[in-house]
Amino acid sequence: MKRRDDIAVWHEDQQVGTLWRSPSGTIGFRYHPSWIQNRGFALSRSMPVTRLEYDPAGGTAHRFFANLLPEGAVRERIVRDLKVQNTDYDLLCALGGECAGALSVGEEPAATSGYRPLDTEELERIIAHRGYVYTSLAERDRPRLSLAGAQDKIPVYIKDGTMYLSEGDAPSSHILKFESADFRNVILYEAFTMRLARAVGLPVARVELKGSARNRYLVVARYDRHVDRDGCIRRIHQEDFCQALGVDADAKYEEHGGPSFPDCLRLVQDMSTEPTTDVLLLLKWQAFNVLAGNSDGHAKNLSMLYGRDGSVRLAPFYDLVCTRAIARIDHRLALFVGGERDPGQVSRQHWEALAEACDLRPKLVMDMATGIADGLEARLDDVLDQFERLPALQRVSKVVRTQLRRFSRS
Repeated sequence: MKRRDDIAVWHEDQQVGTLWRSPSGTIGFRYHPSWIQNRGFALSRSMPVTRLEYDPAGGTAHRFFANLLPEGAVRERIVRDLKVQNTDYDLLCALGGECAGALSVGEEPAATSGYRPLDTEELERIIAHRGYVYTSLAERDRPRLSLAGAQDKIPVYIKDGTMYLSEGDAPSSHILKFESADFRNVILYEAFTMRLARAVGLPVARVELKGSARNRYLVVARYDRHVDRDGCIRRIHQEDFCQALGVDADAKYEEHGGPSFPDCLRLVQDMSTEPTTDVLLLLKWQAFNVLAGNSDGHAKNLSMLYGRDGSVRLAPFYDLVCTRAIARIDHRLALFVGGERDPGQVSRQHWEALAEACDLRPKLVMDMATGIADGLEARLDDVLDQFERLPALQRVSKVVRTQLRRFSRS
């Protein structure tokens, strides 16, 4: 039965299902009969394919779709300037044409083409306004984008060195991230931390720092997009760990009742088609976060990527920032290590406690942490040289070296 508020969910030109909202505003979802008949994939581990409806009262569908939306001040600004109701359903209708992963929300399938070149003058204006372009575009030209998170960012398509803005729902290939008005140098810190992670062997999204010291921006290659031989961009399905575990975005931190590191590890064991490899990568990621000063490694900063070949793998890591180098940011770990939240107090006994909670051998976990520490010790100066040892990176360097000394003593 069609409801007044029904809106379609698409994968390419195939309707996956339909979502709607209850009188209280909670979102429900049902898979489309043709999607079930053709054995389409499940949107989420928390939402297996079924002929039954995901009733709004259960909250499962609402949590999955709400996790696609922007957060915090970014969300509030979008609501204010687009003059839409500040509800998850209304925002999905307004912004759901270009989500993370392969899904789009709208009356029709998302477009596969439609771009206009971004000239230097317009790019400079976008950078100066931290990417916020909604108010300057005619309504028909505004991209319908839903990029989760709290940072200012916009999607773009880059081909042969030329940058384009998507028109409507056309898929992007990269994301531009901009400096924060509240936290100075966050873009520089992210570029450096991501480069450092790659240097010690972690698979990370490719990033490139652009612009001047006054107006820096980060170009991030999307790992959830694939360019075919004919040049068409294909969306690749993914879900973050909050979606996979059926957790609200507000509970992405362990101290707020969100997933713990053992919860995340068991999710990888359960979902990955190569669990041994991905579990080790997840352990390295956590060790890197502690030693490189990234206290914001929460459940929404981890995702599972669904390959076109049917594989399910831990996605490349993203949003790695040495947050401990930024004043006025909580330095406590988003995911605890053996019950310890203070990264400056994490010792061998905490790593061993984490191993026990994950049903892993303590030696395996310690070897992973030691390997990351050795890699940071060996590569830190090289990466600093790549950034010409910018004075702003002294705070990051100090954090990393202090953590390495603490780890060595423990």
